[in-house]
Amino acid sequence: MTAISPSSRLVLADRVIPRGIVTDIALVVGGALFTALLAQVEIPLWPVPITGQTLAVLLVGATLGAVRGGSALLLYMILGFAGLPFYAPNPDGSHLTGLAAVAAPSFGYIIGFIPAAAFVGWLSERTWDRKFLKALATFIGGSLVVFAIGVPWLAVVLGASFTEALEWGVYPFIVGGIIKAVIAALLLPAAWWGADKLAARRSAD
Repeated sequence: MTAISPSSRLVLADRVIPRGIVTDIALVVGGALFTALLAQVEIPLWPVPITGQTLAVLLVGATLGAVRGGSALLLYMILGFAGLPFYAPNPDGSHLTGLAAVAAPSFGYIIGFIPAAAFVGWLSERTWDRKFLKALATFIGGSLVVFAIGVPWLAVVLGASFTEALEWGVYPFIVGGIIKAVIAALLLPAAWWGADKLAARRSAD
């Protein structure tokens, strides 16, 4: 057990790296940095761009578990708010930070990343990330958590109607969201297979 991840349930990170406070902190920081990296992979779109952030959220949550995954995305939000260029870039390459970021239509999605990662991590602690169909359901569920918070935020900021909020904040992301969920659902079982092989080899040695 650790101070950051009190659950005794194993997730992928625990299968590869022994638990410890220093390790947990490093994984949380690494999860935040990984999300920031994929945030730079962007297709500009108004009012919310298509980015790699959601894929990062799914992978971080599944790999680290509920507490560490949620903590990584909380750290991501805090560091971007504080001024680091972590969020998706504007068309001119600049990054919104501070209150300007909070006032953006996309900030609700960033808030939604935190419970989404925790939700995915909670299911992964219960082995939902080890078989394709369960993993796919897990990652689609995580994406829906993001929309559940992001879309109302967008509607309030833009003064949009329910129909407009769906048109601007949901419909453009359905195909991409499914693709991201499928990618994550393929990667995690494959990673578990590799981690189990590695663990068996270590035991044999």
